[in-house]
Amino acid sequence: MPKKRGSLGRGLSAILGDNTIEISTEIREEGTARVGQIYEIAISEIETNPFQPRIEFNQEKLYELAASIEQLGIIQPITVRKLQENKYQLISGERRYRASQLAELNKIPCFIRIANDQEMLEMALVENIQREDLNPIEVALSYQRLIDEVKLTQEECSERVGKNRSTVTNFLRLLKLPSEIQKGLSNGKISTGHARALISVQNSDTQINIYHDIVANGYSVREVEQLAKDFVDKEYKRTSKKKAIRTPNILPFQQQKMAHDLSRNLDKEIELKRNKKGKGKLIIYFDNDADLAKIFEIINT
Repeated sequence: MPKKRGSLGRGLSAILGDNTIEISTEIREEGTARVGQIYEIAISEIETNPFQPRIEFNQEKLYELAASIEQLGIIQPITVRKLQENKYQLISGERRYRASQLAELNKIPCFIRIANDQEMLEMALVENIQREDLNPIEVALSYQRLIDEVKLTQEECSERVGKNRSTVTNFLRLLKLPSEIQKGLSNGKISTGHARALISVQNSDTQINIYHDIVANGYSVREVEQLAKDFVDKEYKRTSKKKAIRTPNILPFQQQKMAHDLSRNLDKEIELKRNKKGKGKLIIYFDNDADLAKIFEIINT
């Protein structure tokens, strides 16, 4: 007997109302997939969400999730909309979708919804905002997209996501900071408290110089608030030394997957690095001589 489930979270419920659609856990038969039900759909039939508001996916955590999926399967279905027969588009759950690819699943449980482009964007944005692992800039950008692309006021945006308007406003103010500081906030080099203190500084060069000294010297939020007050309209010269910036070379997805598969087959941690010309190194870690011999045995088999 189909059961009613309310698993969309309060952000989506605020947009879509209570989830009172009948849901079935039956395996999908060709040509019978219906809206409002859960089916197992071939991963090859699903395309990613072009409105995905999430900027970065932590590769290490994706591999951890893939390992969990290999052991336990998908616990929470992803959400898709049907485009045409045997073709679906992801609304939310891209981490589970990507991890399922790494785990080499052929099918994945999906909840099918009806949604136009704007509704799709709104659902994806709100679903991401409700997550606890988004960095502050991703949250701020999601709020800004809700306002700009869904045509909401700040008040309406705060109602959609169940937050106070002041919370939304404070996040949006972070987007006024120079991109270098926004990146540092995204990467956890400074806290939201540090960033908010820097907003009041009028000169962007002064903001950046103070930012570098925060990172280098470990200034507290209170110390930065005092610096911002003292140099709100004055020039500030950084005390820390400038370092050469190196752009990391991110491996293509397919090579990341190959490294993951090799690590799983050997049951060992490995490290794969390559430069833009394709030259690089593959490191396999082992614990002792017996461990090393076992690795050679597997490789030579």
